[in-house]
Amino acid sequence: MRTFKRHLGESVKSLRRNGWMSVAAISAVTVTLILVGVLLSILMNVNKLASDVENDVQVRVFVERKTTKNQQDTLKKKLESYSEVKKVTFSSKKEQLQQVVGSYGNEFKLFGGDDNPLYDTFDVQTKEPKQTEQVAKKAKTLDYVNDASFGGTSAKKLFKVVGSIQKWGMIISALLLFVAVFLISNTIRITILSRRNEIGIMRLVGATNGFIRWPFLLEGAWTGLLGAIIPIALVDFGYIWIYNGLQASLASTSYRLLTPGTFLAEIDLLLISIGIVIGALGSFVSMRRFLKI
Repeated sequence: MRTFKRHLGESVKSLRRNGWMSVAAISAVTVTLILVGVLLSILMNVNKLASDVENDVQVRVFVERKTTKNQQDTLKKKLESYSEVKKVTFSSKKEQLQQVVGSYGNEFKLFGGDDNPLYDTFDVQTKEPKQTEQVAKKAKTLDYVNDASFGGTSAKKLFKVVGSIQKWGMIISALLLFVAVFLISNTIRITILSRRNEIGIMRLVGATNGFIRWPFLLEGAWTGLLGAIIPIALVDFGYIWIYNGLQASLASTSYRLLTPGTFLAEIDLLLISIGIVIGALGSFVSMRRFLKI
């Protein structure tokens, strides 16, 4: 324990001793983690929205106009008998016209009664989103069905865009982390070079490799930890502000952003962990290259 306290003290002294180089390394970590935090927030919410859209995809079965109530019941039972189907909900053409009037204006009331051009429908929710296309094809073959459609085409396009965002987001994050590790390793390298004589003496008096390495690893970890403070504050404040601003817009939909509480706690912990890891990794890289131990 005494040895660890000594290493901890040496790492803090080294940070002060290097002055502006330490500030530069901390600044590099700060900028990197701000960008990484923003990218992670976007990626995780894109995944959430994509999941909401995927779960919202369902089959709409259009019932032929002159179908009787008994025939509709028969059709509903047939749809419910499919192993892929989770729930079947009936929607009359009158109810759908009311939705159109509510969305687009009272002028659509002219199409009431026999002039209503809409169809009675069954909204079919499948157990798995990927089963919607299969159920739609099967529904088209049934009696009393005029047509069956699903939002799979739009969903597939969305998932393709989401996949691209995820891929490029991870690539950019990896590049940013690499830059941060490089800058930290350069800072630690300067520290090592300035203390070559001290390190040489420590080796001559029998200091172990671990005894020499630990202060540098802790210095890198301090650099990463200090560099995570500002990103955490900015990401937390920015996300809460955006979340509150978008709540009203999303209130009328089934889509939601990730709730700030748990989500931000996870992001904060992740940024701290990333900062400490890349800081220690930067030190390790420098020691491996420049300490011939």
